[in-house]
Amino acid sequence: MLPVAFLIHLAGAVLLLLWAVRMVRTGVERAHGTRLKSALRGAKGGTPQMALVGMILAVVLQSSTAVGILAAGFVTSGILTVSTGIAALLGADLGSALVVKILSFDLSGLIPFLLLVGATMFLKFEARTVRQTGRIVLGIAFILLSLQMVGDATEPLRDSALMPGMMAYLQGDPLTAFLAAAVIAWVVHSSVATVLLFVTFASSGLLPLEVAVPMVLGANLGGGIIAVWLTRGMEVEARRIPLGNLIFRGVAAAALLTVSQIIAIPIALLGGSEPVQLVNFHLAFNLGLLLLALPLVRPMARLTAALLPDPTTESATDDVAQAASMLDHASVDNPRVALASAKRELLRMGETVATMYHPIMELMDGGSLDKIKRVRALDEQVNRKHTDIKLFVAQVQRGNLTEAEAKLGNDLTDFSINLEYIGDIIAKSLLGLAETRAKKGLRFSPEGWTEMCNLHSRVEANLQLALNVLVSGDVESARQLVKEKEMMRKLERESHDRHLERLRNAHSDSIDTSDIHLETVRAFKEINSLLVTVAYPILTESGHLLESRLAQPK
Repeated sequence: MLPVAFLIHLAGAVLLLLWAVRMVRTGVERAHGTRLKSALRGAKGGTPQMALVGMILAVVLQSSTAVGILAAGFVTSGILTVSTGIAALLGADLGSALVVKILSFDLSGLIPFLLLVGATMFLKFEARTVRQTGRIVLGIAFILLSLQMVGDATEPLRDSALMPGMMAYLQGDPLTAFLAAAVIAWVVHSSVATVLLFVTFASSGLLPLEVAVPMVLGANLGGGIIAVWLTRGMEVEARRIPLGNLIFRGVAAAALLTVSQIIAIPIALLGGSEPVQLVNFHLAFNLGLLLLALPLVRPMARLTAALLPDPTTESATDDVAQAASMLDHASVDNPRVALASAKRELLRMGETVATMYHPIMELMDGGSLDKIKRVRALDEQVNRKHTDIKLFVAQVQRGNLTEAEAKLGNDLTDFSINLEYIGDIIAKSLLGLAETRAKKGLRFSPEGWTEMCNLHSRVEANLQLALNVLVSGDVESARQLVKEKEMMRKLERESHDRHLERLRNAHSDSIDTSDIHLETVRAFKEINSLLVTVAYPILTESGHLLESRLAQPK
């Protein structure tokens, strides 16, 4: 086989493996994401229970990193503590090791069946859950297929003259093997895929155990680095979870690597063949780490607090940087240019409103009063932008405008009024409800929480669509936005009816949070209705909107 063809074959197999792992995780998140988040959010008990929940979620998601990011987000909103978040991530690492164990079995005979079932579910059914389940099945089939391709691609390396020398060097320099594996795991952003690659190489006889063991330890270190890297932009408290996990994993991996150079690890007791021994070693390392580290999660939380201290000062408006106004006062005498600058500033105003709206469910689920206060402070920016736009457009309209320019100025002012009202709904209603829930320590029913999350996500998508319509003036996008008003009315009514049904069934969580649930859903519907108004002028001008919905009298 030519070197170029070999590299293409191997690279294609590796990328298929990475894509397949991501495909399974995406399918699970799309089909059951809300339930999985609720499972982590609703976990009761101490660190052992959190570790168990983290392990189960990692098996389902095939990623400990995904669990770490979820836990980091929940720490930010006050649902989890740093110590319980670290415990969940330690359990998730064990869960990802279990995934490696499951996928290491010879399941190649199932590939045609899994492809058939997965493709049928994804292509022939319309239900979202069925389609995403099909995606999961296809992902598993592609993982198995990619591992088979890796084995086929590396077959010629058995006779390569370079491999013995390379393996001999790594065998004599375990630190290089350890660090190289850590870099590989970080680059591919998947410790599961990295360890599976090493196991496949070991199965082909390319990777002796003396090299594979340090590389598996390095992959565990690299897996810890991934979560630290992905959460680097989050708040300080959230970043402490992956940092604590990385310290545990790094110290344990380095210590075991050192011990392995002093005394022989009895790895032969872990299985009858080298690949099995390697998989079991990876599993045993994560299990041992969990048992040793779990009692130390609270001291680790204190250590991470010392390493990542809270900022001494924090501005209430740190979430959105204060930026210069886009309003061009020098162009007041040129209405076309002036109104274009007003539209740009209105878009900025909409982005600030979107920043206020995005964390609502996080705050509703257990957000701290301090963070609620910081988000509420953004309403001052919204109010100021609204006033500036309104007065600027009024100043422009004192000049000589065409009929179209005068109408555009009125439309921009009207939408700025509606965005300002949305900001008030968020600041005074939704954040007020979040404060009430936090002070009383209330919890929503799983069904009610799912309904609220779905409505929140839909309105957030419509907010982005409304801002796109504002910029583009696209008729089809405007029509889609108006259709969403009717859909939101339907979804709000269905949620209302289901909530009343839960009250009739005396569901305690629904009774405790009834007022908050109903007012939140009503606020989402009202926000969506205000967003739709940006589409009315566009559809009216193009003849796509009737002047009245009333039926003509006979």
